[in-house]
Amino acid sequence: MTTPVSSALGPAALPPVLIAEDEAASRLLLEATLRGWGHEVVVTVDGDAAWAALQRSDAPSVAILDWMMPGPEGVEICRRVHAQGSPTPPYLILLTANSERAKVIAGLEAGAGDFIGKPFDPDELRARRIVATRVVDLRAKLAERVRELEAAMGPVKQLHGLLPICAYCKKIRDDRNHCSGWRST
Repeated sequence: MTTPVSSALGPAALPPVLIAEDEAASRLLLEATLRGWGHEVVVTVDGDAAWAALQRSDAPSVAILDWMMPGPEGVEICRRVHAQGSPTPPYLILLTANSERAKVIAGLEAGAGDFIGKPFDPDELRARRIVATRVVDLRAKLAERVRELEAAMGPVKQLHGLLPICAYCKKIRDDRNHCSGWRST
């Protein structure tokens, strides 16, 4: 029996998941499994719809993308997301029936965070979903820390511009740009 990831925030803390799968049986099974674990699920049937969903301001933070589907394939969507350089990109899992080494390498290099084979095993999906949730949480915390550091650096940068510090002796320069540590030759 599988259970959702537990957290201090409860089931509502589970990230929303995008499914991009053109095969109806696989798509319905993925959707039912993820909803059963408490995820909000956005379902698309081709790469164009998946890409559009990932561009929205409320885009899901985890996406399970079929490698081969109409429109941009899953690996192309990975490349596009990676090229955007977002500080909090969605965690991308490629769903494929082809798990040969070259495909896995190509997918990871394109920006996928993980792979899952078709047909998927629910226990394996659960484990990969747990990893995805951890990564999404860590990225969000890191982005928040960066915002905090940038906010804290604002006053420091302002003071740095106001106080002319001598690079040689580290003392404050006077109005004529001289400091007590300056030695003339």
